[in-house]
Amino acid sequence: MVRCPVCSSDDDRVVDSRSSDDGTTIRRRRECLECRRRFTTYERIEEVPLVVVKRSGDREPFDRVKIVVGLRAAAKSRPLSDDQLEGVAADVDDQLRLAGAGDVPSERVGLLVLEQLRDLDEVAYMRFASVYKGFDDAADFEREAGLLTKSTAPKHH
Repeated sequence: MVRCPVCSSDDDRVVDSRSSDDGTTIRRRRECLECRRRFTTYERIEEVPLVVVKRSGDREPFDRVKIVVGLRAAAKSRPLSDDQLEGVAADVDDQLRLAGAGDVPSERVGLLVLEQLRDLDEVAYMRFASVYKGFDDAADFEREAGLLTKSTAPKHH
C-alpha cells in the first residue's frame, strides 16, 4: 500500500512504469485519486543475503571477491582473463541466488566453481580441486584427472 505524500490517501493509480537501465529498480509515476497530485515511487528487488557455512561451522557473508582470489591463484600463468574469472564468480553468485538459499555450505560454492572451471581450463581446475578437496598425494591427482577426463570426453550417441 502506497500513501499519497500530500493527502495520505492510499487510493492511487499507476500512470507510468519504467525499468531502470540496469534492471534493478522500477520507477512508477502515480496519481492520487483523492487529491489528483502525482508522485513517484521506486521499487527494487530485496536480495536475500547469502551466508557461507564453512566446514568448521563458522558462518560468513558470501563474498565474490574470495572466489576471484582463489581463481586467480589456480589460474596463475594460464591463458585466462580477469573477465573470465570474474564471469565464473558472477555465475556462481547467480546460481546461488537463483536457488534462493540464504545459507550455503562452502562445499556447494566449491563444487559450483569446479563445474565452471572444468570447461574453462583443465590445469586451473586441477589446481583449484587440489586446494578445495585437500589433496594429500599423487593418487588424489590421478583420481581427479580420471574424473576430469571422463566428464569432458566426447559423448558418442
